[in-house]
Amino acid sequence: MQKEYHMLLSQSIGAPSEPIVAEGDTVKRGQMIAKCPEGKLGANLHASVSGEISAVTDTYIAVTADQVQTADFAPLRSETPLDLIKEAGIVGLGGAGFPTFEKLGKPFKEGGIVIANAAECEPILEHNIKAIEQNAEQLIRGLKIAMEVAHAEKGAVAIKGIHPKAVEKVKSAIDVDNISVTVLDNMYPMGEERAIVREVLGPVLEIDKLPMAAGAIVINAETLCRIQEAVDLKKPLIDKDMTVAGKITGDLIQVFRNVPIGTTVAEMFEKAGGIGPEYGELIMGGPYTGLRTTLGSPVVKTTGGILAAEEFWRGPEKIGLLVCACGADKERLEQIAESMGCEVAGVEYCKQAKEPKPGAPRKCENPGKCPGQVEKVLALKKAGAQALLISNCTDCTNTVMSCAPQLKLPVYHCTDGALRAVNMKLIRRMKTESK
Repeated sequence: MQKEYHMLLSQSIGAPSEPIVAEGDTVKRGQMIAKCPEGKLGANLHASVSGEISAVTDTYIAVTADQVQTADFAPLRSETPLDLIKEAGIVGLGGAGFPTFEKLGKPFKEGGIVIANAAECEPILEHNIKAIEQNAEQLIRGLKIAMEVAHAEKGAVAIKGIHPKAVEKVKSAIDVDNISVTVLDNMYPMGEERAIVREVLGPVLEIDKLPMAAGAIVINAETLCRIQEAVDLKKPLIDKDMTVAGKITGDLIQVFRNVPIGTTVAEMFEKAGGIGPEYGELIMGGPYTGLRTTLGSPVVKTTGGILAAEEFWRGPEKIGLLVCACGADKERLEQIAESMGCEVAGVEYCKQAKEPKPGAPRKCENPGKCPGQVEKVLALKKAGAQALLISNCTDCTNTVMSCAPQLKLPVYHCTDGALRAVNMKLIRRMKTESK
């Protein structure tokens, strides 16, 4: 039976891609099927498989794949590195999917540093580290290209010290004096771009500032590897690395390389040995910031993880939500609370979770450095909460745990279901593992 791949038109920050194919057209793997709208922020979209266009809608393009697929692809046509990055449709592959062409398109006038974010910030996810262990040279080559395009004088790789093999592979792959390695502590959210800038360069950026304010550009490790493919191989962004984990019948945590974009969640679980008969929810992304998904949902450019979480624990009648800017937002916590059978008694935000402007997503004033949560915990207790559901980072969670148990408030974390499913330690009292 032929498989159908759904290529979503919105896979990045910006406007949806505009289809340039029609139903019935035959396409090759790597062929452009939708363009970034002229003059708007967005990204091109390419077929990840060869086949026939079976549907073109307002939200996706469906490709019915040929029975026989090869690794070949229709090459990019551009010549310069920046144009190849744009044509390839490369976006940030570790977060919201900001178009990489735009990030690199305004070169430094002097100085400047491009930082490879190899922190693999979310627990459970390990595809970036595995890729680096297998081919650190690709990462460094991608970093060099990004530095050249941005006219940056320096480069750096930020990576956690809990991955000694990957750290050594990176150091061995560096053959120039202007690229360095910064070894990071193991804490969440060490991969947040302002946290990366703080650890590599020192300054703590204001919540409304981008890394460019510190003379830096931060790019995810896999994004840099896809830049290398676009420039050296003229390969568009059609494949994705990811971690599949949780309530599966095979190994609890598995890494898959070069998965065609548009592959379904169900097929990824099948590749991992099959999903277990009982689970609480399916998550696309990591335990902290991932969102609930379905078996029929397609893999997109920004998919880093697909998780089958543990069954929901039954919570108390009333629960208080403590929202951290570094983890699940208010709506996500409300969703989890409902699945636990709890009524929300009150909502509080971490002291440092501030809005850059009214209505904008909150950002932490100093990611991973918590001033204390006693006041917030007391407020939720007063509101009638019989337990807490939190989305706090490592340090924030430690401060919650310093007071909540004394108030007889059980603590649940947004990551619990995913971490239980792979038998990992829950986020509660956590020691930061040093560099």
